[in-house]
Amino acid sequence: MSALSEWDSFYIIVGPAAGALIGLQFVVMTLMADRPSQTTAEVGRAFATPTVVHFAACLLVAALVRVPWPVAELATWFCGAVGAGGLIYMCVLVVRLSRQNAYQMDNEDRLFHVGLPYLGYAVLAAAGVTALWQLELALFGVGLASLILLFDGIHNAWDAIAWQVLVLRAKPAPTDAA
Repeated sequence: MSALSEWDSFYIIVGPAAGALIGLQFVVMTLMADRPSQTTAEVGRAFATPTVVHFAACLLVAALVRVPWPVAELATWFCGAVGAGGLIYMCVLVVRLSRQNAYQMDNEDRLFHVGLPYLGYAVLAAAGVTALWQLELALFGVGLASLILLFDGIHNAWDAIAWQVLVLRAKPAPTDAA
């Protein structure tokens, strides 16, 4: 258990940060709901929902690491399962991103909406396997994956808000003819 106790402070920071950012995503989505466009729902499923999923994965990993496991390897195995689930989710997401027509992704979008989350979940899944022979390295992998998903989610949340405000809301509102 001592291997996990050394990570307490790290996950006490990462877990609440992910949870708070999930809450902020809901607040922002609520504030933007007053002027929805037809493309908002399609784009939201492709871009906003995955951001909440990535934050939730960080929160889940932080919670799993804080569980008082009888054997520390169990924490990394469960985190590895989260990573495997994330990889499956990313496959679904890639299909969803390719089917939406409201927004054409550029290279930055591909990196932050596909590449980095895929890397984060792959590192997380690999950490579960790595724990079989090198627990300390696996714990660093879990920490790295958490940070990748957390910071990627921050970028993607900001990107989505900026797109909503600077692109969708920048369009002139129709004037009322009284």
